[in-house]
Amino acid sequence: MKKIVLNEEACIGCGACVGIDSEHFEFNDEGYSSVVSQENLDSPALADAIDACPVAIISVEEQDDNTSNVDMQDEMVKSDCECASCECEECHCQDEENAA
Repeated sequence: MKKIVLNEEACIGCGACVGIDSEHFEFNDEGYSSVVSQENLDSPALADAIDACPVAIISVEEQDDNTSNVDMQDEMVKSDCECASCECEECHCQDEENAA
């Protein structure tokens, strides 16, 4: 199943996607873009909004039915983690803490 994926944490709030495609995007309470519809994914306006994003954080991706945007973002954060206090399984920060 295809879904719009928007990395809300990387959004700069420029509003290009909202201005171009209000069917799929709107501003959240913090002034950043969020996805409001997963319908009509072949829309020319959606393609234009994706192309117009200055930080390239919007895409339409094939996802299995059990994976949500939040799950994907959590996994991305966990796999990139280098902190000394997280509880993820991908990095070895816990090993570093235990060795100290």
